[in-house]
Parts: sequence; structure tokens; C-alpha cells
Amino acid sequence: MMHTPSPPMPTVLPRRPPAMPQTLLVTGATGFVGRHLVRRLLADGHAVIALSRDAARAGRTLGPQVRVVGQLSDIAGDTPIDACVHLAGARVIGPPWTQARREELMRSRAAPAAQLLALMHRLARQPRALLVASAIGWYGKVETGDDLPCDESAPPQPGQFQSDLCAAIERDAQLAEALGVRVVRMRFGVVLGADGGAYPPQALAARLGLGAVLGNGRQPSPWVHVDDVVGLACFALAHETLAGPVNVVAPHTPTQSEFVHALAASYGRKARLRVPGMALRLAMGEMSDLLLAGRNVVPVVAQRAGYAFAHPSLEAALSDLATGSRHAKGGAS
Repeated sequence: MMHTPSPPMPTVLPRRPPAMPQTLLVTGATGFVGRHLVRRLLADGHAVIALSRDAARAGRTLGPQVRVVGQLSDIAGDTPIDACVHLAGARVIGPPWTQARREELMRSRAAPAAQLLALMHRLARQPRALLVASAIGWYGKVETGDDLPCDESAPPQPGQFQSDLCAAIERDAQLAEALGVRVVRMRFGVVLGADGGAYPPQALAARLGLGAVLGNGRQPSPWVHVDDVVGLACFALAHETLAGPVNVVAPHTPTQSEFVHALAASYGRKARLRVPGMALRLAMGEMSDLLLAGRNVVPVVAQRAGYAFAHPSLEAALSDLATGSRHAKGGAS
């Protein structure tokens, strides 16, 4: 069924002065988004506590300014924590979604979420905010041809695993609201960055002339530059009236065909290949929906709140990433 946006949201939130230094707890801090966020938080003068099962590796990755704990029970109840950012979770794109794999994906997010809630109960003063990484998979897939804008008021699609996973993530996070914690549910699109995530393998294919249209190529492909993921996270931490779901996607959603051709063009190449949808479905099962089906997701809450995207244009964002990718590889193209 087509969905017409009608979110009951404020038009603009007041701008706040630069935030005072805070202490923030970050799960998943050594991941792609986590590393970028921690760097920004440290640069802004905040203190960071990171949860990691491998404290030694996390310490080397994040640096001596970050306090790393192997389990949240190591944090004393009188520790001042102003906000928590929950980014932990196994990668959704990977091995086939067998029953065991589905359980792993659920558990990798639910276990640290439960630990966070237990910590909040123990703390003498509860954090003011919890930001949790969900995804636009919340909206699931719809019938072909429904490309109407999909905002934060659109419902999930029960029975579709990607939607059920996001619903579980958000439901666990919302338990913190009973403690008076402001919860922001950040629904990520495909996050693009030169040093991690989905971009590097796609960029390599583009440089080699192997960029490919997937299926019919008409499926919407919501994306966001990692700078804007970090920017929106910091924006949400600073704006105390911002709560609930927030679509973390760029303002314009291209089709998958438009995306792959723009990516190829950023390296002076063309995308001439096509992968039949049937082949992907046979190889990946339901997980192929992440590549072959999409929603035209729009960042209504972020824009109405006054967030200004650093990279609103796909072409400009891809140019920035291509430059960063070349620098990372010593100028190779």
C-alpha cells in the first residue's frame, strides 16, 4: 500500500550553543561508524567510554584518550554518563540468513542493549539520552512501483526479517524511556565512507569497470555520507527535544541504476554490467531484498529539526569519497 507522509512533527527546533563537555558511552565504537563518531566526540572535547570484547585491540584502534571496558558491569554506579550511543551489532549483509544467522543478528544487538538497560538501572544518575542504530530496513519492501516518499511515520512490515530485526532493536531501546531517558532511533540508509562500510568494494568494482545494475535497477537506494551520520548523531545529542525515529539518509534517493552509474562516473568509468534479480535471489534468498527492493526514504525529521546536510548531493558526495579513496591508496585510481 502506498504511504503518504504526514508526520506530526515540529517545524524547526531552536539552535543550541556548543555543548559543554560530556561523557558518552559508545557500543560498537571500533566499527566503521563508531570510529568516525569517537573521533568527532574527542575533537569536540567530550570524554568517551567504549564497550569492546577485545579491550586491547579497541585501545589500539581508538587511542589512549578513550576508556575501554570489556563489559558494562565494569562501570561503577557513580560514573557520570551523559548519553549512550548503541552501535553494536553483527553485519546484516554477510552469510545467508539461516535460522542460526538470524538469531545471531538479533542476539548481537539485543545482548548489549540489555546490558545498557541494566547499567542505566545501576547508575546513580541516568543518562539523558540514548541513540540507537536501527536501519531503514524498518520499512521493509513494498509492491513494485510504490516510490512515494517514506517518512518516519511509516509502519514496519511484520514477517519480513529486515523489518522484524529493526523493530526488535527499537523496541529494546525504548525500554529506557521508562527511566526518563530520551531515546533517538536512528534509521540508517547505506552509509558511505572511503575507509569502511559498503563503499570500498563498490568503488573497487567501479574503478575496474565492473559496476553493475542489480535486477531492473529501478529500486530506490537510500544512502548517506558517514560525515552526516556523525553530524546527525551529534545534532541529536545536542537537541534535547529530538526523540523517536530519525531517518539517517540523504535528502535525495536515487534508483540503484542511477547510483551505480554515478559511482562509476566518479572514477571516469561507465557501468555496463547487469546482474539478474533471479540470480541474486537464488544466491542470497531473502537477504537479496536489501539489494533488489527498497523504499524512497526521506529525512523529514532531520530536515524539519534544522539539520543541514554536509553532503546532500550524491554526485558531490561520491566525488568527495573518490578523492578520499585515492588518497587512502596513495593516489591510485
